[in-house]
Amino acid sequence: MHPDPGWRWKVIVAFAAVYLIWGSTYLAIRVGVQELPAALFAGVRFVFAGLLLWAYAAWRGQRIPRAIIEWKFLIVTALLLFVSANGLVVWGEQWVPSNQAALIVATTALWLAWFGALGHDGHKLSARTVAGLALGFLGVAVLLLPGKDFVFDHLAAQLALLAAALSWAVGSIYLKRAKPATPPFMSAALQSLIAGAVLCTIGVIDGEIPRWTWTEDGMMSLAYLIVFGSCFGYAAYAWLLHEVNPAMLGTYAYVNPAIAVVLGWWWLDERLDAVQLGGMIVILAGVVLVTTSRPKAVVPPAQRG
Repeated sequence: MHPDPGWRWKVIVAFAAVYLIWGSTYLAIRVGVQELPAALFAGVRFVFAGLLLWAYAAWRGQRIPRAIIEWKFLIVTALLLFVSANGLVVWGEQWVPSNQAALIVATTALWLAWFGALGHDGHKLSARTVAGLALGFLGVAVLLLPGKDFVFDHLAAQLALLAAALSWAVGSIYLKRAKPATPPFMSAALQSLIAGAVLCTIGVIDGEIPRWTWTEDGMMSLAYLIVFGSCFGYAAYAWLLHEVNPAMLGTYAYVNPAIAVVLGWWWLDERLDAVQLGGMIVILAGVVLVTTSRPKAVVPPAQRG
């Protein structure tokens, strides 16, 4: 029995936050990029989220690292997890509906299993995991089949989302094996600030400032992603990371897309045709096989949403 009598309820609330908040970030991003330029939208989110996380980390007594090796770790993970992975998700959702985006990004669990088997610290893949990988990537191929309204921008955006999942997996494996000394909240804060600075710079260079508009939908999406997606969602995840086993925590990889599909249908009237529904079922089946078959599941430290 756990010494904290309220522990079970805390776990339930934390899982609800990770499932619902991270599952809803795809919808918030889709709404936001219809109103705001992509790079600045993502960059401003991370700058403000980083400041909030830094304030909380400082209040908890966590300090900014001084070692050069720690800053190398922070920069590499910020570029892989936030600039590349999240930046590509934001860019891709300009053309790809939120429900499809979430399904493509669900392949992160597949990439994690694959890359986790590489190197001297890697784990051997079971037959069930290999079957899950094959099934999951087959589902992606089905999901990427051109539809009746196919345009090249849509395909490029889909491939960008696939690259985002790959980048998140690479960054997560690096994070797992680097074993940084910086406390988790301070680490997340500094990574967010680094990523925000990079993405805002990209936006300025790309001439996005004149396209920034103070619309209600855009600001609401931005505020939601800052407060809930980056702060509350991450806080719940970070706590669960130390309280439950990785296999249980890894269930978010297939719950988030299901939440995103429902929210996209309800809020934006997004639909999946018969072929896309088939791809969704195959992808999620592959992800379930992978996340339930590994004895030591590799899970990412934070959401890409």
